[in-house]
Amino acid sequence: MRLQRLTQFALKRANVPSATRYCASLPSYRAFHETRKSQAVKPFLLADIGEGIRECEIIQWFVEPEARVEEWDKLCEVQSDKASVEITSRFAGVIKKLHYEAGDMAKVGKPLLDIDIQSEVSAQDLEALTGSDASGESGLQQEKSANPSSTESTKTENLASSEGSPSSRKPDVVSRSAPPSTPPIDTSRSKHANLATPAVRHLTKELKVEITEVRGTGKDGRVLKEDVHEFARRRAAGTSAAEQTPTASAVQISKQQETVVSLTNIQSQMFKSMTKALAKPHFLYTDEIDFDQLTELRSRLNRGLKSSPISDVHKLSYLPFIIKAMSLSMDHYPILNARVDADPGTGKPVLVHRTHHNIGVAMDTPMGLLVPVIKNVSSLNILGIAAELTRLQLLASSGKLSTQDLTGGTITLSNIGSIGGTYVAPVIVEKELAILGMGKLRTMPAFGPDGQVIAKQVVNFSWSADHRVIDGATMARAAEVVKGFVENPDSMLMHLR
Repeated sequence: MRLQRLTQFALKRANVPSATRYCASLPSYRAFHETRKSQAVKPFLLADIGEGIRECEIIQWFVEPEARVEEWDKLCEVQSDKASVEITSRFAGVIKKLHYEAGDMAKVGKPLLDIDIQSEVSAQDLEALTGSDASGESGLQQEKSANPSSTESTKTENLASSEGSPSSRKPDVVSRSAPPSTPPIDTSRSKHANLATPAVRHLTKELKVEITEVRGTGKDGRVLKEDVHEFARRRAAGTSAAEQTPTASAVQISKQQETVVSLTNIQSQMFKSMTKALAKPHFLYTDEIDFDQLTELRSRLNRGLKSSPISDVHKLSYLPFIIKAMSLSMDHYPILNARVDADPGTGKPVLVHRTHHNIGVAMDTPMGLLVPVIKNVSSLNILGIAAELTRLQLLASSGKLSTQDLTGGTITLSNIGSIGGTYVAPVIVEKELAILGMGKLRTMPAFGPDGQVIAKQVVNFSWSADHRVIDGATMARAAEVVKGFVENPDSMLMHLR
């Protein structure tokens, strides 16, 4: 084909009379042309992660525009009011655009990013993960591939029109030889969040530090707590030097400064849930619990666990005994484990009793208040409860609690005494009817059997109950059952399964 074109060109330039007849006698060949790869830039939607969650906070991005990703590579990490989740790619391709910055709230069902898909994928998967518009474009591509004759004829006409004039071919040559230009990526200051743990991110919010401005010294550029403190120290040193020579007006006039700070995702969810919870009519019931026998039993058991741990449990706290006592009391008073709902037929309120005792334990974490749930406590012994409690505490401190760990509770325990405080009026969690709050352990003077003054270990138990369905007498009797098991922990042995 190339030889035929060169021959035609040479004969025409030489004004050979028979050039036209000679070129016409040459055999014709069909030209083959390479078609440019069809681009499939699609929006990648944030899928529904359950529990009625409609928005998530973007914690960090693992990719940036023009980055190449393979199937199942991590794209970003999002934080809901329940747990943090890593979003992975279902396709291989190139990231074209990020629709959110780190720290923004992403809406479920809206595009997270745009990706140039460069792998074979079924129309069903494409439609499910990128929206209905993907199937329409894929159908258009199939229509083009099903009717190649019109495309081929168009290409042949363009070739015929360009062969007559060398100048008309020049733009085509330029367009074929010039590679597609890509905008340079500004690496001077990344707009994507650096790698950091939830505890470090919480520290940046406390110190009002922008994490993207901190240079991480950890592995893979991870920002450490030391990096945040060092950044804050240098920033304070810079501002203090400027404040050493204040003006006269600044000394004389001191105005109140107010700073507007947005609620974190967990604070926003707590705002909503507590607003709903306080619509219930609460009533408070408190009592003092003698911890002497429980303290003695716990000390004996811990001496044995120190030398021979069982199920990775090296030490017992008071909580496993309290949680088991609550479960045993609900065998006698199942209303504490129920919830209020509306009858679908009549719309009247009804009680829904639940068989499993799923007891939530309020925990203070670097991200805020979380309430992981110990499932089916009635089937666990003290060591089983302690092992599950340890697992949840480790996940909570690292921000790795799953949605499964944070849902399904039927009653809640709040050990505010581990921080401080003697009395507490806890707020009932949504879809529950009661909550127990524990104060701190105190040594108090008391009278012994013979009237002598002795020292006792005392903890205040504060119960809140939904007064719409639980009356004071029922709450008092249930609290007495819990008190009996805690003050005489050996009696729990007769009820263990």
